[in-house]
Amino acid sequence: MRILLVGAGGVGTAFARIAARRPFADLVIADYDLGRAQRAAAARDSYAAVRLDARDERATAALLAERGCDVLMNATDPRFVMPLFRAALSAGVHYLDMAMSLSHPHQDAPYSKTGVKLGDDQFALADQWEQAGKLALAGIGVEPGLSDVFARYAADKLFSQIDEIGVRDGADLEVAGYDFAPTFSIWTTIEECLNPPVIWEADRGWYTTPPFSEPEVFTFPAGIGPVECVNVEHEEVLLMPRWLRARRVTFKYGLGAEFIGVLQTLHKLGLDRTDPVSAGGTSVSPRDVVAACLPDPATLGDKMTGVTCAGTWVTGTGSDGAPREVYLHHVVDNAWSMAEYGSQAVVWQTAVNPVVALELIDSGAWAGTGVLGPEALPAEPFLDLLTDYGSPWACEERTPPSS
Repeated sequence: MRILLVGAGGVGTAFARIAARRPFADLVIADYDLGRAQRAAAARDSYAAVRLDARDERATAALLAERGCDVLMNATDPRFVMPLFRAALSAGVHYLDMAMSLSHPHQDAPYSKTGVKLGDDQFALADQWEQAGKLALAGIGVEPGLSDVFARYAADKLFSQIDEIGVRDGADLEVAGYDFAPTFSIWTTIEECLNPPVIWEADRGWYTTPPFSEPEVFTFPAGIGPVECVNVEHEEVLLMPRWLRARRVTFKYGLGAEFIGVLQTLHKLGLDRTDPVSAGGTSVSPRDVVAACLPDPATLGDKMTGVTCAGTWVTGTGSDGAPREVYLHHVVDNAWSMAEYGSQAVVWQTAVNPVVALELIDSGAWAGTGVLGPEALPAEPFLDLLTDYGSPWACEERTPPSS
């Protein structure tokens, strides 16, 4: 399978390193910065590196055709989803991403009603993908991605009725030498944390709340322990109800009071804005300035310690008719991912999942047409292959609250 990987940042580089160990994958790595693409391509002698502006649909479609690619793997931030998505459709190849097209809050009631939801622009083209006979697999990172696979597994194998599917993300990672150093793209973090979070309920549909709403303490495994988690806008809430039956779907992130405070300050100062402002005769996006002032998450691995945990908490009625509560999860130790792949834990945990998905597509174990989420496809082949990659998952039984 020849894959055009667009984006050679931390996640893209980790993707290249993981794929280099799997014989099915042949990569052409494209980035706006040719040097970054070349550094990622060093993972395997056969990889090629090229310069590409992800905003240029025609150039991307031409590159896909010129290189004879079967699929476009999008490892850029969400700003570039739609031009890459359309370029893949135009070129007649499959498409995968790890974050979906951007949302836009409701103009009059942003904290109660949805406006344009995450992924709406992609689903609007679903018929065209079906007519083309190609698969656009949206949201196949870790969250969204593995979290959705966990939800499908729970629905198929563990529950006869689901009350709530709640994605819960927490970590005990520390970065030495920095007062504030996000371990993932700050551009994406600002986008998902400061937008109105979306919740889905069977009798209400999708609705929104103010940022950081409904705080709860969730106890994570692997020694992380209790962490306060809050509602954050995330793709799982928009994907899971399309294919799975549940009374409620939520996403909560263990951010911590300090991190939330920094994000709130950026918002108050207008530094989360993406529209350009004039400064010293130069037009610049405030959010891009913030990102430029912070360390590149891909470079933090040797300064990081701890583990990161991504998972899906599910409650309801088990297959035996009794109340059941489980937390399906995946843990990555930064020391392991750095020693084994040279990539820090957060980006490695994100990157491994699309590699697994592409191997399943290449073998025929996963197949489909149109715009699909990971929960639309069978979970067991994915989870088995993820374990084969040396990164097992786990299902923790918890005690349901007494009625």
